[in-house]
Amino acid sequence: MTISLEQRVKETNERASRMKENKTFFYLKSIEGSSGPKVHIDGREMIMFASYNYLGLISHPRVKEAAKRAIDEYGTGAAGVRLLAGTTKAHEELEEKIAQFKKTEDAITYSSGYVTNLAAITTLCQRGDLVIMDKLDHASIIDGCILSGANHRSFIHNNMESVENILAQAKHYQNKLIVVDAVYSMDGDIANLPELSRLAKKYNAKLMVDEAHSIGVIGETGHGIEEHFGLENSIDIYMGTLSKTIPSIGGYLAGDKDLINFLKLSSRPFIFSASLPPVAVVTAKACFEVIESEPELVKQLQRNIKHFREGLKELGYDTGQSETAIVPIMVGEEEKTLQLCRIVNEEGVFICPILFPAVPKGTNRLRAHVLATHTPEDIEKALHIFEQAGKSLGII
Repeated sequence: MTISLEQRVKETNERASRMKENKTFFYLKSIEGSSGPKVHIDGREMIMFASYNYLGLISHPRVKEAAKRAIDEYGTGAAGVRLLAGTTKAHEELEEKIAQFKKTEDAITYSSGYVTNLAAITTLCQRGDLVIMDKLDHASIIDGCILSGANHRSFIHNNMESVENILAQAKHYQNKLIVVDAVYSMDGDIANLPELSRLAKKYNAKLMVDEAHSIGVIGETGHGIEEHFGLENSIDIYMGTLSKTIPSIGGYLAGDKDLINFLKLSSRPFIFSASLPPVAVVTAKACFEVIESEPELVKQLQRNIKHFREGLKELGYDTGQSETAIVPIMVGEEEKTLQLCRIVNEEGVFICPILFPAVPKGTNRLRAHVLATHTPEDIEKALHIFEQAGKSLGII
């Protein structure tokens, strides 16, 4: 039986009201000033563990200076779509930089990471094609599959036998696309790129990898999943965002020149969406340049990740299979998850809960994001707060 729109609105708002009454509504919090390792929320200073600002580039002097210059040169917007009057030299230079960074021939940018995945899948796949995706892929990948009209099948998370079983039964499909997250956004684990690449070649499928949470985070110099595994040319379509480690707005696809040109002339989100503001484009390019010129930022992030993750494990917390800046703090029961979040927020750690249906039932957790700009003292203070809160609730 279909539930009316009015009923859905009522139920959602009533649940939010109950959470607010119980002081367990942790969403839509207003941050005062820029987002750094410490932030001010409701007049209180808190240690930030919910931000994607992995390398702290939001406040990097070179990045801020580039943004200021861009405003002076280009103004506030492009006032057009890319195909018509909305392409500037800045857009071309960013796409050239992304291609160089990812060692591809060309790149294309879109208005958001979410839109980028929709654009890729709906343009590259159509009715009669097959998209194969990880069960824990990002929602934008799932939505892209649905909108494309293509058949789609999910494999058991990071299970290569499951991938091969699907591919072995799909030989009759002319076009097959495997789409995975490089780093899974709820668990912080890494896709098995060597095996995925091997299977894609074996079964004549294309491989697309979403690097939203891997750029600037994994690989010796932060260049992402291929660098992490010591591979080259193992991916057909590289996807990434310009709103996480790269703290601007937008998303990109990178690949061979013919493919990118096809997307520029065929993908509806590119053709019919307004161009990214030049200031956002220049900012993003400056961030890629900082990653390449200041590798110590990546090393510091990786040290902080180890410090925080190992500290949680020593306390008795379950951090799953995380290897990256995303560290899940597994709890399970929803009410206990919310209470843990309430206590640590009250004690000065800003972190958010991830609940069903965003994650499977029984796997509710807090999701921590470690930053390069966290000091050892920040991490130790956060660990102390988690120790006290976890013990008070019987979690550890």
